Amino acid sequence: MKLALTPDEAAFREELRNFYSTQIPDEIRELVRQGRALTRDQIVTSQKILNDHGLAVPNWPVEWGGKDWTPTQHQLWADEMQLACVPEPLTFNTKMVGPVIAEFGSHEIKQRFLPPTASIDIWWCQGFSEPDAGSDLASLRTTAVRDGDSYIVNGQKTWTTLGQHADWIFCLVRTDPQAPKRQAGISFLLIDMATPGVTLRPIKLIDGGHEVNEVFFSDVRVPADQLVGQENQGWTYAKYLLGNERTGIAGVGRTKVHLARVKQHAADTGLLDDALFAARLAEAENELLALELTQARVVSGSSDGKPNPASSVLKLRASQLQQVVTELLVEVAGPDALPTDGGDDITSPTWAQASAPHYLNYRKTSIYGGSNEVQRNIIASTILGL
Repeated sequence: MKLALTPDEAAFREELRNFYSTQIPDEIRELVRQGRALTRDQIVTSQKILNDHGLAVPNWPVEWGGKDWTPTQHQLWADEMQLACVPEPLTFNTKMVGPVIAEFGSHEIKQRFLPPTASIDIWWCQGFSEPDAGSDLASLRTTAVRDGDSYIVNGQKTWTTLGQHADWIFCLVRTDPQAPKRQAGISFLLIDMATPGVTLRPIKLIDGGHEVNEVFFSDVRVPADQLVGQENQGWTYAKYLLGNERTGIAGVGRTKVHLARVKQHAADTGLLDDALFAARLAEAENELLALELTQARVVSGSSDGKPNPASSVLKLRASQLQQVVTELLVEVAGPDALPTDGGDDITSPTWAQASAPHYLNYRKTSIYGGSNEVQRNIIASTILGL
């Protein structure tokens, strides 16, 4: 495994660093550095800048805006973006529905949806999980019944992240309830959120925020030409999507930024002088370095462009480390972590007020993209052969 960058790779990295630090508005990058939420407009602004310079969807086919980069270049693109605190292109668009449409969609579907998906003129959300179908996704019950040139969709989706901003939702729906296996009879359908019969209801999270939603479908008529690929082949497309989602999910650069904030605040408060806390911080830094090296090994072994089962190892360990970092920041904040959203009118620093909500919110990292329990099963079967 090659760890050192070649001169060309080092030059490529410098180009990215210069672009990220000069072209993305400083106020947006500072909000990301502080771990604060961005508005819809700020997310759109950042992605449009990236897309205008050909840096929004490098993982897509070249004909649709992708880049003919090496795996190392792709990784540098992501790592340097995170280190520069640049908002990453909307995952639902660039890593989920976009690659599925590019791989399995008809030419008409590609022409219609891929350009506005890359430019975020369409904001997508994901309609996979249901109240009784989360990690056991194959048990989904939302139905789509063919009626002439349309499908009639009925059912419910939940945990629909940022659905309140979305223009469209990509859904797994059951088109053949009589299929012999639960994984069969599922299709991949694109639905305009403005279609009559679509209702969205917010879910208030434990951190007090509104990030996820429930989506209800009541006799929603969806044109049949919004089916991606073949009817009843949606499970194949869903596996492809999840494989792409987990590739690069480690977020090493992002965790480095958060860990640096912990270290800075620990030094400012004097907690860095505590030998036990300093040892825990050093352990987290070492574990993060090990994750980065593992990521480099996975990247170097993924030259064929196919999802690597070792991405499950990255997802598993990365989610654990992300949670560790939020725990350390709460410990640094101490009692100042108790008030939240108090603003500047109280003595508790703003960063400390945000530490507890971030800690609570990051409990999700070991669930989304396939729970850590699921990842352990994948590792056991596909890597260890158990």
